[in-house]
Amino acid sequence: MASNFEIYNTIAEFHASMGVPINQDIELAIHRLEVLHPSVPSQSALYRANYYSIGLVRQGAGDYSMDNQRYPTRDYTIYFTNPGHISAVEITQPTTGYHLNFTESFLQQSLQADVLDAFPFLIAEMLPPQYLSKSGFELFDRFGQQMLEEYESASQYKSQILGNLLVVMLLKMKELFWADYHPLTEGSQGTALVKTFQQNLEEHYRSFSAGNIQQLYKVEDYAAAQYLQPSYLSAVIERKTGKTIQTWIMEKTIEEAQILLSRSSSPIQQIALQLGFKDAPHFSRLFKQHVGVSPSVFREGLAP
Repeated sequence: MASNFEIYNTIAEFHASMGVPINQDIELAIHRLEVLHPSVPSQSALYRANYYSIGLVRQGAGDYSMDNQRYPTRDYTIYFTNPGHISAVEITQPTTGYHLNFTESFLQQSLQADVLDAFPFLIAEMLPPQYLSKSGFELFDRFGQQMLEEYESASQYKSQILGNLLVVMLLKMKELFWADYHPLTEGSQGTALVKTFQQNLEEHYRSFSAGNIQQLYKVEDYAAAQYLQPSYLSAVIERKTGKTIQTWIMEKTIEEAQILLSRSSSPIQQIALQLGFKDAPHFSRLFKQHVGVSPSVFREGLAP
């Protein structure tokens, strides 16, 4: 996939780039596809979005891509994209239906549970479209119509109503399409975000060991490197690997500590500060938890 792409935090930014400006006053937006794509054919540039999108295609044809996968759209198609992937949209025939986008924080306002515990498929990375029958599509067509009417209303409860409608629609999608999905069982081809994080982690610590950088990354730095919110990347890593992102980073930090203890004579206090620990006792406690011995005992064991 090409490395040149745009980054959009909102759907308004995306459509402004296509010359179809829209208004978006809350962290959810829904519009008719025929309004968003008045000219046919139309094609977007490559972009990376920091929000979720759902397309409800009643009629029409085209395709959308995520990373290296391209999927056709046709009558009665539902497609879904999530943050962090490089995407593109192409419309080849006049298209009707709805396009919805929302953020995780907007959805969270309408849930008692954690968003990704309630809807784990939101972090699925292999997302082929759902091709429905006309009767099967009608339920989601009604959702789109009801949400659009509410979105265009002046109700003081608009945000709450839309949030609840979104939850109900996602529950129906979970029931019909994603009931058996679990992040840890997604195939090896469906871990692009995880692989990129692991690659960034390794490259960063190699640069640190080589003396090319002086400060270790934190969670927010790894998230920024993938154009993601820290909370989203953290959730993806934990649910897809079974380990928190903090654990991944700490394990690499302890590995680096072992290298520094074995290759340099620097005082433990200096190594602790170099690795971002607040003091030597804190470093020693965590080192012992992972290695089984204190830094000083570890270093002594290396002496000839």
